[in-house]
Amino acid sequence: MSGDRAELRYDWTLSEIEALYTLPLPELIFRAQDVHRRFHRPAEVQACALLSIKTGGCPEDCAYCPQSAHHRTGVARTDLMSVEDVVAAAQVARERGATRFCMGAAWREVPVGPPFERVLEMVRRVRALGLEVCCTLGMLTEKQARALAAAGLTAYNHNLDTSPEYYGRIITTRTYRDRLATLERVRRAGLRVCCGGIIGMGESRWDRYRLLEQLATQRPHP
Repeated sequence: MSGDRAELRYDWTLSEIEALYTLPLPELIFRAQDVHRRFHRPAEVQACALLSIKTGGCPEDCAYCPQSAHHRTGVARTDLMSVEDVVAAAQVARERGATRFCMGAAWREVPVGPPFERVLEMVRRVRALGLEVCCTLGMLTEKQARALAAAGLTAYNHNLDTSPEYYGRIITTRTYRDRLATLERVRRAGLRVCCGGIIGMGESRWDRYRLLEQLATQRPHP
């Protein structure tokens, strides 16, 4: 967003990002609120419920994640939940005011076969409740992304975590290019992309600028 017009930009430079990042906090809040109020009702938020449908035992070595099998965190490993249990949780979320239901599974990549078919049925059943549905399941193939879209998925979450340069200090079992490729498959399937990162992992301020640059230059913006 740039200037007084509703003009989306995809060509943000590091110097522009730094200029915004280093603004005094009250000024940054003011600008963010100005944009928000032009495009959203200022007194409303969307309530989203998040459910871990398969917890722990992930083969990835993400340094920040308690679900990684590489770390001793005390997180109990569980199998993929049943469709009925997920639908019951979604019904409770809807009764409590949620309009979006997100399902997360601790996988490196979505397994082919019965587990993925079960996830597709979860998406269909939760969508039938009148809820928006999002998933975060790890890396996807083109075919899987299209299948999720056909099942009624609203959005797919897949984070970049940090800058390309700092990434190797956070995770070694998946490349930055792998993450970008998954995001591209999600977009090609017609799904919305939910994507962000994490700060406070020892990265420099410059790394944060680079992460923001990656996000701000994606088409469409996540």
